[in-house]
Amino acid sequence: MLILAILALAVLSIAIAGIVVANDKSRFKTALTGYEETPSVSSAGSGEFAATIDEENQTIHYTLTFANLNSNVLFAHVHFGQRGVAGGVAAFLCGGGTKPAPCVPGTTITGTITPADVQGPAGQGIAPGEWSELVAAIRAGVAYANVHSMTQPAGEIRGQINDNDQRN
Repeated sequence: MLILAILALAVLSIAIAGIVVANDKSRFKTALTGYEETPSVSSAGSGEFAATIDEENQTIHYTLTFANLNSNVLFAHVHFGQRGVAGGVAAFLCGGGTKPAPCVPGTTITGTITPADVQGPAGQGIAPGEWSELVAAIRAGVAYANVHSMTQPAGEIRGQINDNDQRN
């Protein structure tokens, strides 16, 4: 009887853990390609963006990797915009704003987005510092990571964050 109760408790614990993982709205990941750009860009470049949201500390910890772009990298951002639409810049990942470190292809860029890093886009309803609005956009699938290069200054590779096609 005791073994049966322990087994039932173990099964219940695993089921609850599975539900928590399935409903985890704090971890996001996307692949970046030129085909996701608006308009699409023919590029051998590729990359990956991953982020973890920490509500309590109002931080978004991220990693960005990319390689094989058509030219030198200018900067990388998170933008506010749905798939197929060019949206405004919400926060820099590297190369400018509060993230002045250069964007070096072939390396892993890590960082943290805080409320002070959110710069808008005010014209789309996100005011500077509105960290929770950026988080809501990421969770709704209307934010994307974008790497801009010298030959494609509007963006060379892009990946929609947390859309229905995410590859976590």
